[in-house]
Amino acid sequence: MSKPRNIFHKIHLWSIVRRNDRRFFLFCSLIIGLIAGFLAYGLKTAVYSLRDFVLDESFTEIRLLLFILPTIGILITYIMKKWVIKDHSKHNVQEILYSISRRKSIIDSHKIISSVLGAVFTAGLGGSVGLESPVISSGAAFGSNLGRWLRMDYKKITVLLACGSAAGISAIFNTPIAGVVFAIEVLMIDLTRFSLIPLLLASTTGTIVTHLLYTEGMLFQYTITQSFLAGNIPYYLLLAVIIAFVSLYFTKIFLYVQQVFERIKNKLVKITIGGLLFGLLLYIFPQLYGEGYFNVTHLLNGDLDAFAGNAFMFNKIGSSALLFVILMLCLILLKVVATSITIAAGGIGGIFAPSAVTGAMTGYLFAFSINIIAGELILSPGNFALVGMAACLSGVLHAPLTGLFLIAEITSGYELIVPLMMAVTVVFIIVKLIEPHSIFTYELAKRGELITHHKDKAVLNFLKIENVLENNLQKVPVEANLGELVDYISKSKRNIFPVIDNDGKLKGIVYIEDIRGIMFKQELYQSTLVKHLMRVPDIVVDACDTMQEVMDKFNVSNSWNLPVVQDDKYIGIISKSSLFSVYRKKLISISED
Repeated sequence: MSKPRNIFHKIHLWSIVRRNDRRFFLFCSLIIGLIAGFLAYGLKTAVYSLRDFVLDESFTEIRLLLFILPTIGILITYIMKKWVIKDHSKHNVQEILYSISRRKSIIDSHKIISSVLGAVFTAGLGGSVGLESPVISSGAAFGSNLGRWLRMDYKKITVLLACGSAAGISAIFNTPIAGVVFAIEVLMIDLTRFSLIPLLLASTTGTIVTHLLYTEGMLFQYTITQSFLAGNIPYYLLLAVIIAFVSLYFTKIFLYVQQVFERIKNKLVKITIGGLLFGLLLYIFPQLYGEGYFNVTHLLNGDLDAFAGNAFMFNKIGSSALLFVILMLCLILLKVVATSITIAAGGIGGIFAPSAVTGAMTGYLFAFSINIIAGELILSPGNFALVGMAACLSGVLHAPLTGLFLIAEITSGYELIVPLMMAVTVVFIIVKLIEPHSIFTYELAKRGELITHHKDKAVLNFLKIENVLENNLQKVPVEANLGELVDYISKSKRNIFPVIDNDGKLKGIVYIEDIRGIMFKQELYQSTLVKHLMRVPDIVVDACDTMQEVMDKFNVSNSWNLPVVQDDKYIGIISKSSLFSVYRKKLISISED
């Protein structure tokens, strides 16, 4: 056992020595792309195999299984979280963004496997969730832990984390450009010479794994058969407006369901309620099973009977346009409900696929309805479904470029580039005006923990009060007189003195410039009290304030020093000069190329 251990130790030491070598860093991004590709392949294979087993002919006869299976999947995931990995943190993009902003890009190592494993049971047994977020989480966890193992700094670990995410998207869709764009647009990774090449290398490697391993039917693919017609531009614009409000509906419902389930403290009760509610939806609408790309493929191929499947009351849909429209409206409204319940009840999965599927159904229904009204085929339902997918991704994820390149690469061409660009832009503008934050960033932004491309805000988000707090000032009791104050001044090198009472609470601040004219008049030492010399600060910093709030207080007060209190007790001061010094160092560390 000692020999392999020694070899592993030597490799580790050699890697640490080489960690600052640019070529070695690129090699690391290649390895991350390879691992993320295998993780994506393993997840898709396991989920599809489990789905095929569950939806086998013999099983579909026992319709009541649809009530039970999702609950079993969520329960297995809960058991894994509670007793195996002993961690109930989330396995999604929001958690990755939190790690970047608050945990120095460190992600728990168990997520390399647990994110994928939880998604297998959740989605494979019917959970209406996407597989993209678990793969992104697993790839990001591998990149983060590889960087931590090699003792790299924050900037390098963040890039490796992004490489894992980009490779995951690339491998699961066979879309290398969309993978890179996702890392830049959603994870807020700066597009610099330092980050771009590793992202491209990792994303390309993930795609190569896809080409080598994926079998027919594992990828969501579609070949455009009808060209884009300029005369359809008004229809695409109208669809974009509709998708914008569908995206807002998706976001609001998802956040609302999450809040409702957070009030249920008992985990088993939460799983039971969530499982039964989703089971009921699945019993009536089997199309809600899993991520939903399988059903979108039926739509794109025009096979409406296969799409309807065994849906309650809709099994003979081919002969009724009205029934089809009703079914589609129900699915568009309920897909987000099914996804929200699955995740809120404890399942592991993402909203990437559900939002794309919702957009595809909206686009298809729009074109189908226009054709029915016109009495002839004037719009291509397949083309509008694809544009709807990109547009809904733009609205829900606030990622127009990701949606654009994803669909362009899935269709292996840029035939729809004009309507895609129009739709994602219109949707993004409308949604952004009404809801500034996406599902991924809503909670983080509310807590002030969101990293953005805005350098000033990004740096302030990294800084904490303890980084700039000075607690070495000479404190003066409030009952002291001028003579005692002068004695304190003689022992200090600073020109400000916090005044506190017996409980340590801040009462005021004495500035040397305020007492310079009397500090050497000994006849005033006994009669002049500190409480008559101090200034009561108009603005103080609370220990719980964010650095953005601290900067705002400096701007309002126009002061160079602000006292810091915790539960009204003085704990130190923050000076503008020391804050700017720390700010500049942090800015250089995260933005150097």
